[in-house]
Amino acid sequence: MKLTKKSHACIRLEKGGRTLVVDPGGFTEPDAALGADAVLVTHEHPDHFDEGRLRVALEASPGAEIWTLRSVAEKISAAFPGRVHTVGHGDTFTAAGFDVQVHGELHAVIHPDIPRVTNIGFLVDGALFHPGDALTVPDHPVETLMLPVMAPWNKISEVIDYVREVKPRRAIDIHDALLTDLARPIYDRQIGGLGGTDHGRLTPGDTAEL
Repeated sequence: MKLTKKSHACIRLEKGGRTLVVDPGGFTEPDAALGADAVLVTHEHPDHFDEGRLRVALEASPGAEIWTLRSVAEKISAAFPGRVHTVGHGDTFTAAGFDVQVHGELHAVIHPDIPRVTNIGFLVDGALFHPGDALTVPDHPVETLMLPVMAPWNKISEVIDYVREVKPRRAIDIHDALLTDLARPIYDRQIGGLGGTDHGRLTPGDTAEL
């Protein structure tokens, strides 16, 4: 499986000539979902879900399909009948040749006064976990954890403890568009030194073989 990091929370996965894209939102490249055979969306916030860009991608690839939670599916399913699938915690499915398990139900708390939206994470091929905007611990070993390092809803101690609890073979940064280059070495040092696993980050466009 080949991983390509896109900006912020978006990744592209390729295997057997097919492509799966997760969370091509408004903070990532406009063409992040183009050419995808399948798209997974963790929740409705615009840095993870950009309706306009998804419509363009689905129109460009008539065979492409989306798997997501109800709040996102309701916004786009009418335009693409039969191609938008609603899933939730505990569901399993196959998308573009990838086996996917769904874990989690709610977005992390931003502030008690802000209502929590739904959020799901995706475990792909029993190996790579993308949690969206939550620190969900799947009930399955994880080889590669896509790690949300910087958000209005987390702090670095929680990120480090999350890595410790999941115990992945490796953790790779996502949700990093708000993290300045000045702060990155601090995050690298603290997560790498205290997380207990191999920690790294990819510049948007960089790839890794998993």
